[in-house]
Amino acid sequence: MTAILPWTPGTRPLMLAPMQGLTNRAMRALLIEWVRPATVFTELIRVRPGARKIVSDADRREAGGRQGGAPLVVQLIGRDPAGLVAGAELAQACGAEHLNINMGCPYGRMHGGSAGGALLKNPAGLAATLVALRQAAHGSFSVKLRAGYDDPEQVFALLPVFEEAGVDFLILHPRTVRQRYTGRADHRITARVVAATRLPVIANGDIMTAAAGLALLAETGAAGLMLGRGAMNDPFLFARLRGEKPAEPSQAERAAELRDFFHELLRRYPALFCGDEQTLRKLKEVAVQVTDPRFAGPIRDLKRAKGLARFADHIEAIL
Repeated sequence: MTAILPWTPGTRPLMLAPMQGLTNRAMRALLIEWVRPATVFTELIRVRPGARKIVSDADRREAGGRQGGAPLVVQLIGRDPAGLVAGAELAQACGAEHLNINMGCPYGRMHGGSAGGALLKNPAGLAATLVALRQAAHGSFSVKLRAGYDDPEQVFALLPVFEEAGVDFLILHPRTVRQRYTGRADHRITARVVAATRLPVIANGDIMTAAAGLALLAETGAAGLMLGRGAMNDPFLFARLRGEKPAEPSQAERAAELRDFFHELLRRYPALFCGDEQTLRKLKEVAVQVTDPRFAGPIRDLKRAKGLARFADHIEAIL
């Protein structure tokens, strides 16, 4: 039976990417309220076989069917097939309706073994893992992957594996794992993957503007887009892609949006994090993602702020 996908049928979904340390519950809630991504993802849910708890209490709290009405996909990262299945079952017991396995993270080492993008180093073992996860998943089951570990053509050999395992959709970031975030995402590969598989393909990587996103949809035929760094740089990118906000806002408009964005995070983060020091560190991690050169000075000051009060002062200097 085909699973219900985590977006409205007949639409091209705009998804919020899972970004470790950034797309926490507070960030997801804010973006759902402001720009309503079609689908949001948890940060990485680490599966640790042999640990006292295979999935931590904090990660269990992250797993749930929806957040603010938006479908929530729980992304698992791990290296042990039996452990991943156990993690999937635990996540679903906590309310998860949609599961995803990370096969793209370039920083996926866990307890001396390899996970994330490093799973692509052992393609022979992937089929059994995917079949087991598909059987364990009650709702949709998807894969987020790079084009290959060190060969960007590797994904084409994996497409039959994904199809035969019953994967519901793919999220493709067309860099290799070894590239990490250097160079450019090669969406010519995305277009070829879309043409080579019957599975819906969500395009991910270097989507920083509405123009780039719309061109990518037109040129690749992708089923939708996943926004990560682009959404942190411009939280209204979802609305721009839908034509609800100016595609190219003026400096004054962007400045006002950024001030509102950081004020909201400053209001919400203290309830999620432990103390001023951690809250400030998490706010600075968001500031690092803002790359608009028009605000280089104020953003630099945010990243150097020596306390929450000074951080708040620097927000007002974004003009």
